[in-house]
Amino acid sequence: MEIERKFLIQGFLEGTPVKTYEMLQGYLSWDPVVRIRSRASGSQSDYKLCVKGKGTLVRRELELPLSGEQFGQLCELLPAPPVHKVQRVYRIAQSLFLECNCVNPGTALEFWYAEVEFDSVEQANGFVPPPYLGTELTHCSGFTMSDYCRDPQAFLAHLREFLDKGRA
Repeated sequence: MEIERKFLIQGFLEGTPVKTYEMLQGYLSWDPVVRIRSRASGSQSDYKLCVKGKGTLVRRELELPLSGEQFGQLCELLPAPPVHKVQRVYRIAQSLFLECNCVNPGTALEFWYAEVEFDSVEQANGFVPPPYLGTELTHCSGFTMSDYCRDPQAFLAHLREFLDKGRA
């Protein structure tokens, strides 16, 4: 089970991250969500296949390990190109980590967001977001990475419209 809250951010935090990753992420299916991901930190890499259920704060998630060769073969089946992500992970509490992500860095499709994963719904509901976290997207429809990967330009237009309504 995955329990997480999602937020917009403007960039990486100033502190030193506990981990930094370069990632490639693509979607084989959007319903159900079936994702593949490569994640590299230094000389170490891992590859995963992930199936996600429906939901916002809480949803079922199954992750399975892949070899690099299997990941490459599955990339050939992607209906859209994989996205590049840079992720920096920061400790924000004794047992909580903030995963800050820059998607497609340095391009016109750049997008920044952060996630905090929790052990329980109670812990997630009790979390008070620090001031550096922007608008919360946890319960907002249409703002998942699978939505972004399906059509990044439409996703970003939808996001701008959503944010403009919030400022009105």
